[in-house]
Amino acid sequence: MRVATFNVNGIGSRLGALLQWLEETRPDVACLQELKAPQERFPLAEINAAGYGAIWQGQKSWNGVAILARGTEPVEVTRGLPGDDSDEQSRYLEAVVGEVVIACLYLPNGNPAPGPKFDYKLAWFERFIARAAQLVETGAPVVLAGDYNVIPTERDAYKPERWVTDALFRPESRAAFERLLARGWTDALRATHPDEVIYTFWDYFRDAYGRNAGLRIDHLLLSPALAPALRSAGVDRDVRGREKPSDHAPTWVELDL
Repeated sequence: MRVATFNVNGIGSRLGALLQWLEETRPDVACLQELKAPQERFPLAEINAAGYGAIWQGQKSWNGVAILARGTEPVEVTRGLPGDDSDEQSRYLEAVVGEVVIACLYLPNGNPAPGPKFDYKLAWFERFIARAAQLVETGAPVVLAGDYNVIPTERDAYKPERWVTDALFRPESRAAFERLLARGWTDALRATHPDEVIYTFWDYFRDAYGRNAGLRIDHLLLSPALAPALRSAGVDRDVRGREKPSDHAPTWVELDL
């Protein structure tokens, strides 16, 4: 089973690129972030024509997440991250595909930090850690896939000294990610490539992709019940180098179920 995550940075303007990638790689599950489209503008007909069922949570101009499943319909479990009924941002979906629970997330960026946006990021992170703990307790096979907007360690950033004041790399964000992992989750990409310089995001400015001046901020975490099934993980880096690309590249994990 191949589970992928891809921040598409606007599904309307990059639908062609998304469909091309789906046709080329045929992931069994694809978690999408930053749809930047209201609920009614999700391109369901095109996604279905590509062979995928889908659930999605749209939001006009911002945010938005979706779970696609090849040849089947994802069975929705949770829409929106539990813990704050007043939170209207579209950042979290949870579904069952086959026997695996799939959580798709778009964790807040948090900049500028400090400030209200950073406070929201940390509060959202705490709610996410609590939900992840609940999922571990079920004993189910679970993948937490998405754009975490967290640079876990210095080796996950080109010139990390430039990011020390950024919300993605501040100690509070990194500590929250570490506490999440400490609950028993496996960082699939790093477990598979323990010493490799590997990025999932390259800014549009200053030829960041050409210089490989990237960040690793898209992550797939596996629950204790699923971690033994890990066979490989990687980044479809070339997708970032295509015409009118997202600033993220699809990131994936192969599981032997």
